[in-house]
This record gives sequence, C-alpha cells and structure tokens, in this order.
Amino acid sequence: MCCFSGKVQSVAGTRIFARSAGKGRQYLVYAMSFSASADLSMILPLPVPDKTPEDAVRFIDLKGYPDFFDAMEAGFQPPRPQAGRSEGIKAAMPTPAPLKVHEVGDFEASFVPAIKDFSRLDERFRLPDGTWDALPAYKTYGFAVFKLKQGDRSVHPMAFEFPATEPRRLFYPTVHIHDGKVHEKAAFDHILYGQAGEGETSVVKQWKETPLTAAQFMKMEKCQGIVDGGGHCYRFEIKGTYKNQDYML
Repeated sequence: MCCFSGKVQSVAGTRIFARSAGKGRQYLVYAMSFSASADLSMILPLPVPDKTPEDAVRFIDLKGYPDFFDAMEAGFQPPRPQAGRSEGIKAAMPTPAPLKVHEVGDFEASFVPAIKDFSRLDERFRLPDGTWDALPAYKTYGFAVFKLKQGDRSVHPMAFEFPATEPRRLFYPTVHIHDGKVHEKAAFDHILYGQAGEGETSVVKQWKETPLTAAQFMKMEKCQGIVDGGGHCYRFEIKGTYKNQDYML
C-alpha cells in the first residue's frame, strides 16, 4: 500500500497505474481508501537518480477525474469482436529551507529528494526516527509525500511524473509501513495496472489485457497525458500476505 507517517486503522482498495513517460521518466497514479484518527502523510519511495533536484517531480492534479481507476477497470470486460493484439508490458549545518509544497487537488504534496531532507518537512509528516535504517535499500531513493486529512476516506487519485533510475522498467511502490515499524511480511490488497512503453515487447503472461485500446474506455482529455490512448492496459491483482516489498517490472 504505502508508508504512513502515523498510525492508520485500515487501508484498502489500493490501485496503482504505471507507464513510461519517455526521456527516462515514469508516470505513477495511486489511489486507496483509509481510516486514520489524525492528520498524517502518505510517503511513496521512488527510485530516482543520484542528486535528483527538488523540482524533478511533476505533480498532476486528477481531482477532475476521480473515477480514473473505475474507468480503467471497466476496460477489462470480456473480449469484444474488435479486440486488438497484445503489445505486452514491461516491481550542525545551517537550517535548510522548507521543501516546496504543491497544491494538487485535495492534497498538499512535496518531493523529498533524499532521506536527509525529511528534516525539512513538518515533523507530523515524517516517519519515526530510525525507520529508514531498517530499509537500507532506500538510502538512494527520493520520496513523494502527500498530506492527508483524518477520517474515513477514499481519496481521489494522486498522480505524478518522476525521473527513474531504470526507465525501461515500471516501478510500483507497495512496501508497507503503517505503524512506524517495518514488518517482514504484509497484507496486500492491491490491483496494479500498466501500459507497455515504446520498444517494450516482452509479455507478462499472468497480467490480464484489455480487449480494446485505452481511448475506447478512458476519458483521454482528463488523463492529461498519463495514459496512452492507442495502447492496451494490463492488470494484475495482489491479495493476501506476502513479502513486504515494492514491485518492479
């Protein structure tokens, strides 16, 4: 699901879409339902190149397309006569200035270039000290941080574009931290979606493919370039208890 800066009572219905944005970048769209008794942040680790600047992540406002994932799910109906062919898919210094906060629909969002830069966020929206020590693989990562309001909520999709260390692969942030601790295994309730990038022809056979191209079931004018209207979409469901890790395809 993701990493939360505070305790959550429940998280469910996580849906993530990924697609290559070209020029070494990737699109990512994330949505879920959660319950929390206090304001907190959702933190998504991102495999970005070393020394990625603070303005390298472009946040995209999808408040106007709250049913983005419902529309995409509708594309996975039984095959129709006009079904197309498979294209395939490819897991004590001076006090620094605060990180820039972006207004993205119902959210405030920031990009944290490195773990050390979490000190520039409000303490309420950081993970407890030492948490990242249990996840050494993330020492070179950057982080997208979304501030969330308390309550029982289904949030509109959070979307952004980021520079990727492995642009020919698709990254899905699925590692769980819901109580300030890193557990070896976690309960997953995810549906992953994706599209193949240019030149990517290997087929992931266990992923389900839409019979039609995306333009035939998505509102392309509301997708803001995130979805390739001429390509098919792919879907993979993960439900159950599995190793607590991210997915890269």
